[in-house]
Amino acid sequence: MKTAMLLFPGFTALDAIGPYHALASLPGWDFTFVAERPGPVSNGGSFTMIAPVGIDEIGQPDLLVVPGGVSAITIARDGGALVEWIRGVHPGTTWTTSVCTGALMLGAAGVLQGLPATTHWYSHAELADYGAIPTDERVVRAGKVVTAAGVSAGIDMSLVLAALIAGEPFAQAAQLDMEYDPAPPFSSGHPRSAPPEVYAWLKGMYDDMLGAPSPSPTPTASADEAERE
Repeated sequence: MKTAMLLFPGFTALDAIGPYHALASLPGWDFTFVAERPGPVSNGGSFTMIAPVGIDEIGQPDLLVVPGGVSAITIARDGGALVEWIRGVHPGTTWTTSVCTGALMLGAAGVLQGLPATTHWYSHAELADYGAIPTDERVVRAGKVVTAAGVSAGIDMSLVLAALIAGEPFAQAAQLDMEYDPAPPFSSGHPRSAPPEVYAWLKGMYDDMLGAPSPSPTPTASADEAERE
């Protein structure tokens, strides 16, 4: 079985490295990083990863992981080779997954049509533009499609997948191995709990980066409510 994590310029490092720790050790699965072309791929800063293969040479992955980043938003909006590759391989996957704004790339590829899904809080409203049902959960599973909220939620998603694929004891061991025992120093990890001035500052930063304001997040249905609808 083959796991492929898609890299693209501007990807968020933790979106890729967090899930890698659990998913690269799945027994009986080969893990590789893939990009539009093989070679170094920069996160837009000082961090670079190597993709050994390009999308034209990897074949059919069984598990596809698409990380996010600000650039994922524009890739989804503009379309192109990566979106078309996702569209082409999705029918043959066992699992198609995303972290953070990687969900928008899944949406642009037609993967999320009519499905509950989650992404980074900044882009929740944009999920609906791709036919998804925006859902305010850390991890949302809709059949073989699994989406995670912003950045750190990718670790949660990888543990959920590890349990589904290799069983709960394996996933629990992976969690223990990485000592994933969150106890954040601040209660500001979501718009519902962050101080208003912190939320306004960060949202404004993203608005400036993308050249246009995004609608403010609004309350969305839980995954169970969305599935009942």
